[in-house]
Amino acid sequence: MAGKAKDDGGPAFPTDNTSTGYCGMSLRDWFAGQALADCVAMLLDGYQDAATIASACHELADAMLAERAKEAK
Repeated sequence: MAGKAKDDGGPAFPTDNTSTGYCGMSLRDWFAGQALADCVAMLLDGYQDAATIASACHELADAMLAERAKEAK
């Protein structure tokens, strides 16, 4: 299924070492990881399964990137 790539916000912690093609984690992944930190308790308490929490964290990251894009205009 080919489609438009999701905006990942670019590198979270950019470096000058782009000759290797590796720029570190994306801002989207960093945002999702920050959301995950608060969601782990739900997983450990059995409120949600891991796949649901992971999906929710990326939805939150996408919402943060969308809001960030609106503020940049």
